[in-house]
This record gives sequence, structure tokens and C-alpha cells, in this order.
Amino acid sequence: MSLPTPEQPGRLATLRQVFSLTRQSDPLLPLWMLGGFAGVVLVAFLLGLLIKHPIYLTILGVLFGVLVALLIMSRRAERFAYERAAAQPGVTGQVMKNIRRGWFVEEEPVAIDPRTRDLVFRAVGRPGVALVTEGPVPRVNRLVEGERKRMTRVLGPNVPVLVLHVGDGEGQVPLRKLNNKLMRSKPALTKTEVSQVAARLKAIGGVRPPIPKGIDPTRVRPDRKGVRGR
Repeated sequence: MSLPTPEQPGRLATLRQVFSLTRQSDPLLPLWMLGGFAGVVLVAFLLGLLIKHPIYLTILGVLFGVLVALLIMSRRAERFAYERAAAQPGVTGQVMKNIRRGWFVEEEPVAIDPRTRDLVFRAVGRPGVALVTEGPVPRVNRLVEGERKRMTRVLGPNVPVLVLHVGDGEGQVPLRKLNNKLMRSKPALTKTEVSQVAARLKAIGGVRPPIPKGIDPTRVRPDRKGVRGR
């Protein structure tokens, strides 16, 4: 005899919950959804008048208008979810894990500044090695250059290095657009070369000892003996 499982919320209940949560951050959400719905219905009605089937096309317009309204809600809910998450240290690494196949993403940051909480994450794909940063660009550049030099000693100068700064300022990439930016970067390596580069970088590990899962990387202190040499 199996135990009863808690009922999952229905689709309508889920949509209501998403709408309610998104509206708290975006009070204009109902107007955007209504505008999208009304626009589609109006276009369908006018086309119906032209071909002398206004009722038929208006019904289709209502159906497509509902889909457009839901799409608007989904996009705006996603945008505000990314904006809320952007304030959390280390969220860049979590977002990068969702990139499509063809990329090797390091689970932990490869460079950390415990004092400023600046982070550098690394991924390897056909465009080369991507170093993705969290933190103000002028300040985090020091971490990036240190990681770039370390990789060059292992990989040589011929492997392209792509540096992306996550943020909403000038010269930065918004968090919600990060994975698309990586996927659309121009390929420079073959699939075989990508695997080889990823294996060599994994072998050298990070700048500091591996961080156990569940530990906040921003609270990890550097191994000073390892930095100076034992």
C-alpha cells in the first residue's frame, strides 16, 4: 500500500502564483499583459474585416492574445527573477551551469577575493576559455589577469580567452543574457580541442584548494602558505 503524496498545484494555480509574485515587483504587469492581448485581438479583427470573416478571426485572436499575454508575463517574471538573484554572491556560477551542451563549466570559482567578494568563474567551449567575473570591472581585472597568466603557462598563448563581466553597467553583460552571450560567441576551437583544454585546466585545479560543496566561497580564506610556496 503506497502512502498518499501531496497534491501538486494545478497549472492555473501556478500561473496565479507567478502573476502575483511578479506583480509585486512589476505593478505595470497587468497593463503590459492587457496591451498585448488587446493588440492581438484588434489586429485579428481588422484582418477579419478585410477577408469578410471577422468573427472567426476574432475568436482566433482571443486565443492567440491569451498566449501573448502569458508570454509577456513569463518574460517579465524571468527578468525580475534574475534581477533579484543578481544580488546574491556566486549566482553567476549557478546560471552558467544551465548552459547548453558543448561547454565545460567549473562548479566553483577559480579566483576569489575574500575581502571584496569578487569572483571569477571559468568555462571552456568552442569560443575558447571564458572567464566570467562578479564585481566592479576595474577591481576584478586583477583577478582576471592573474588567472589568465596562470592558464597561459599551461595552455600557451594560442587558446583564446574570453572575458565577460556580469552586471548592468557599461561594458558588462546582464546575468539573464550571459549564457546566450557565451553560446553566440564565435567558435575558435574544435570539439576535440575543447575537451583537451578542459582536461588540462581541470588537472591544474583552482588557485586555492577546492571548496567543499555547501560552503560559501565568499567566506573562504586564502591558503597563505600555498601562495608563498611551502
